[in-house]
Amino acid sequence: MKNTHQVYLISDSTGETLDRIFMALKAQFNNFNYDLSQFSFTRTENQISTILNSAKKQESPIILYTVVNNKLAKFLAEEANKKNIPCFGVLGDLILNFSKILNEKATHQPSAQHVLDEDYYKRIEAIQFTMNHDDGNNTENILDSDIILIGVSRTSKTPTSIYLANKGFKTSNIPLVNEMNIPNGIIGSKELCVIGLTTEAERLFDIRRNRLNSLKENETSDYTNLEKIRSEVERSKSIFKKNNWPVIDVTRKSVEETAASIIKIFEIKNKND
Repeated sequence: MKNTHQVYLISDSTGETLDRIFMALKAQFNNFNYDLSQFSFTRTENQISTILNSAKKQESPIILYTVVNNKLAKFLAEEANKKNIPCFGVLGDLILNFSKILNEKATHQPSAQHVLDEDYYKRIEAIQFTMNHDDGNNTENILDSDIILIGVSRTSKTPTSIYLANKGFKTSNIPLVNEMNIPNGIIGSKELCVIGLTTEAERLFDIRRNRLNSLKENETSDYTNLEKIRSEVERSKSIFKKNNWPVIDVTRKSVEETAASIIKIFEIKNKND
């Protein structure tokens, strides 16, 4: 049986960055067994000592940390080394190297990425806009969107829109029934970034069926009729092609992967415009 590692994520901020890095790291190993302990807003030597004393009692501990205060980061590394606990700083060398390249001293300020600056308010505005323009419920000001996603039901439009909004993009999404339900001003527009989302019919069938089961609705309808779904998907592709909209197949893509492709399309369009 594989050894279970006790992984400690220590951050002097929210820990969001460290959590994402660890998720990406663990995805590279198929047989990585671990128990996770997360510590955010760790900003004193006493807090670190308490964590290390607990880690020392565990079998196979590993520490990953994002601590931007040099003195505190050094204390953590040295104390972990004394206790023979593997300890890895995620940002230390990166900040140092950037400091050299930019010829600028880093502020080493915890939570610096969460300051209430212009970018922060831009993200909040984008989130509000996106929530107001979800699932075609509101077409007012839809032409002010940075990105418009169109696709048949259950093609990940809403979660992708929310993800993009958190990146600062005002995103509207429209459920595609037919070309007639697309709001005026979108078809034929050269300025708007409109992207079609599609998926394999069989996958869509499974998703819709599971959705109805979760709602305890078992009545058969066109919504879960495989042949109808195939027709629906093909009709959507025809509409995308007719309007020369870029298309992303989300069948085997995570929301993050879909969003990355959308952002690339948005950037290319803006550059060409």
